Amino acid sequence: MEIKTVAIIGLGALGIMYGKRFVDHLGRDAVRIIADTRRIERYKREGVYCNGEACDFHYVDAGEQVEPADLLIFTVKYTGLKQAIESARNQVGPRTILISFLNGISSEQMIGEAFGFDRLLYCIVAGMDASKIGNKLTWTKIGFVSFGEKDDTRTEKTAALQRLFEKAEIPYEIPKHILHKMWSKLMVNTGVNQSTAVFKTNYGGIQVPGRPRETVIAAMKEVIRVAQAEGVPLREEEIDGWLKINDTLNPEGMPSMRQDTLQHRPTEVDLFAGTIRRLGRRHGIPTPVNDFLYTHLREIEASYS
Repeated sequence: MEIKTVAIIGLGALGIMYGKRFVDHLGRDAVRIIADTRRIERYKREGVYCNGEACDFHYVDAGEQVEPADLLIFTVKYTGLKQAIESARNQVGPRTILISFLNGISSEQMIGEAFGFDRLLYCIVAGMDASKIGNKLTWTKIGFVSFGEKDDTRTEKTAALQRLFEKAEIPYEIPKHILHKMWSKLMVNTGVNQSTAVFKTNYGGIQVPGRPRETVIAAMKEVIRVAQAEGVPLREEEIDGWLKINDTLNPEGMPSMRQDTLQHRPTEVDLFAGTIRRLGRRHGIPTPVNDFLYTHLREIEASYS
């Protein structure tokens, strides 16, 4: 199994960053950016820029009948996943590998139900500092991709994706337990993304002592308690590891949720605090910090003019 063609749906920060990397190493014709007609017209009219360089992407209309891609990557926000699944149907064939770069622990279920779980690899991305304002993306750290089968077996799918990432010079890892890794990433996003948005700050604001950093840590501890109740053995020592990663990021950069609130876009609060609050109620675990973050993020969204 060899991955020769890559389709990406969602041209946000991750779509641009990884799309550009794939184009640079595989060639323009091997990479498709899937979108509707209106978006494609806007991308072509306004341009898309990555670290000041114009991206020469090959755009494919979602309604166009094409040869299925070898790999389909979802890089939309959770709020747009349902529509993205419908838009991506023409890209999926019997041998297409599916992977989601979305945050949280929910997207794989939706994608698997739509196209078949046998095609799916589970995944998180972490450690990048990409920041997208308008049609311009800047980044200094590309981060890494963790992926694998749900049951952690090594298959031809994982080997094919490993070879692709090596060819494209995309840092990756195949962890021993991918579901644990996904919960760990949900933990850091629940703390970092939401706290920077609520306290209206950037990575620098949570790299120093103060209430924003304290809130990050407290929200993550709530995720640990919920994860353990769900049978996933997260540990408090993992918080330190994530803080060390975040402390290396560009202080002027900011996570996606803070970018969303600055640009008056809907946030993924349901994916983070929403998930932890819902599971907390199921297990009888109080989640006061995530209650606080959820309430304030909803107030921020309601304030958009």
